[in-house]
Amino acid sequence: MSTNMIRPRDGREAIAVTPAAMGWAHLGFRVVRLAPGEAIDVDTAGVETAVVGMAGAGVATVDGTEHALSRHGVFEEAGGLLYVAPGAATRLRAESAWTVALGTAPADGRYPTRMVPADAVRAEIRGGGTARRQVNHLLAPPLEAERLIVFEVFVPAGSWAGWPPHRHDGEEGSPYLEETYLFRFDRPGGFGFHRNYSGDGAYDETFAVGDMECVAVPRGFHVTTAAPGHNMWILNFLAGTPVGDERARPPHFDPATTWIADGWSKAPIDLPVRAR
Repeated sequence: MSTNMIRPRDGREAIAVTPAAMGWAHLGFRVVRLAPGEAIDVDTAGVETAVVGMAGAGVATVDGTEHALSRHGVFEEAGGLLYVAPGAATRLRAESAWTVALGTAPADGRYPTRMVPADAVRAEIRGGGTARRQVNHLLAPPLEAERLIVFEVFVPAGSWAGWPPHRHDGEEGSPYLEETYLFRFDRPGGFGFHRNYSGDGAYDETFAVGDMECVAVPRGFHVTTAAPGHNMWILNFLAGTPVGDERARPPHFDPATTWIADGWSKAPIDLPVRAR
């Protein structure tokens, strides 16, 4: 199996993506599950950290200051996050069963620890037709960070996200950003598909993805779709060479697909198709 497909494990740490394991230089990502009353210390040495609550409630204590995080679930309400500065003493303690995602990237400490509440997050409807989705900019310019970028994406059942396919691997003038996709589905047995590809045929891999599974994007274009009947939520962490406001640089879109922006609903055929 490709190392870019990361399936959840039993126990406290459900997902763990390290730069060393991926051959990356910047992005780390993990998902932890904490039982009520359980606590963990978070290593923030040399890295900025973004904490995104996915379900449940807990308290993050950072350098002695408590920050409460709670969320009924990713399909019930939009999220915010806690940004933690490098080197801050950080402890997470669950008040109920608590599932938390954490992303890290190397940082010098330009920005202070702070909460980014859900009502401060910009929500954007992108695409159209069968590629209409909502992208919430949890940590993207103008929200300040050094290297980290965080989005959550709400994808209606049977729809596509990331269309047109795009790349940000330093090729074709794109910025260099490492990325992880974490998937959630609102129904048991929910699934979708994710594709990474280079466009020249040299690299192409497609994954069937289920609930709480993660895909890493090492290079190339990428795109995702949800199966009919299964609404999908995606949590994207990115980090790379852009710093500060440079994180707003756009990706490079697959030129074979960008025509759709001129008419998102032009492609489908009309049914039924009848004999002449």
